[in-house]
Amino acid sequence: MHPETLILIMAAAVLAPLLAHAAGRWIRVPLVVFEIVLGILIGPDVLGWARPDAVVDTLSHLGLAMLIFLAGYEIDWGAVRGDTLSRALWAWLVALALGLGAALALTGGETATAVVIGTALTSTALGTVLPVLRDSGDLKGRFGTVMLAFGAVGEFGPIIAMALLLSGRRPAESVALLAGFAVVTAVAVLWALRPRPPWFSRVVRETLHSSGQFAVRFVMLLLVSMLALSAVFGLDTLLGAFAAGVLTRIVLDRAAPESSGEVVGRIEAIGFGFLVPLFFVVTGIEFDLASLLSGGRALALLPLFLVLFLLVRGVPAALLAPRDLGRGDRRALGLFCATCLPLVVAITTIGLDRGTVAPGESAALVGAAMVSVLLFPQSALRLRAGRGSAPRAALRGEGSEAW
Repeated sequence: MHPETLILIMAAAVLAPLLAHAAGRWIRVPLVVFEIVLGILIGPDVLGWARPDAVVDTLSHLGLAMLIFLAGYEIDWGAVRGDTLSRALWAWLVALALGLGAALALTGGETATAVVIGTALTSTALGTVLPVLRDSGDLKGRFGTVMLAFGAVGEFGPIIAMALLLSGRRPAESVALLAGFAVVTAVAVLWALRPRPPWFSRVVRETLHSSGQFAVRFVMLLLVSMLALSAVFGLDTLLGAFAAGVLTRIVLDRAAPESSGEVVGRIEAIGFGFLVPLFFVVTGIEFDLASLLSGGRALALLPLFLVLFLLVRGVPAALLAPRDLGRGDRRALGLFCATCLPLVVAITTIGLDRGTVAPGESAALVGAAMVSVLLFPQSALRLRAGRGSAPRAALRGEGSEAW
């Protein structure tokens, strides 16, 4: 064990929000970018101070699970239904076909690598986009509803695709296992929809400010149980983490609505205060900067991947957006949908662990995703501001945090 590495990681996690706050005076830079950059700085390719070990790697994987859990929780499926959801699904399926096709062309027909790259090209960083829309005042309007639908599918779709395409099993076997997991999860959802006994809400409320913390412990049990369930079915644990987030929202909203906000705030404190930043800093430490800057194929792939994010994910979203959105709004929707990073990091991490994607390709994908969160939301906000809908504070990124 290298205790100094964990100290450095947490120091980087503390420094990152200070840098994001300082930069917010001029330009919105998502917190995750600083976390990864600081990880690169203390990693082996720059200062060489940090040396990950088994303990750090375990905490990093827990951070990834918590990140996907919170992504599942933040999606309000009740707000994304009907024709808008149908269009969002079709836009993502078109993006998946385009992404896999482009990746096959890039890799010369290497199917395993193409699946990793193609799936990564279809993701949307909903956690980064939501604070932007909230600050601009558009989250509760029609544009916000459409973005919720498209962003939710952009989070959920790649996770399902990973379960089906990155498992290493035959497609029929993967579908059968996924169907079995879906059935058990559906039963869990039906259980979550049942009214909770009065004592449940009372215990949540009475232990919320004591050492008991019943609600927090209950949510952690739900998360661990869904992770174990996905492992039993031989699926990636990210699917279990996402399902746990969805279930947690249902349970808390129905059983303890008056306390749900505070409970989730405490879960977010565990996630965004410790585990999630640790995952992103470790991602930076393991980022292959040397391969990216060697001037070879990896460096050339970075701008190409950035363009592909727009073409593969952004263009289908803009073209299949509901017709009641104006041209500027559809373009802004495409830019927001093409904004990615958390799931790109997660997917490439899985690809690296399984040896299906090279370090240089992973670095190019993550690097392009980092650029996307710097450029695309700003451009989308300017398109929205041209309609008089985005205040200047949102353009500067004041008062917001994002993954």
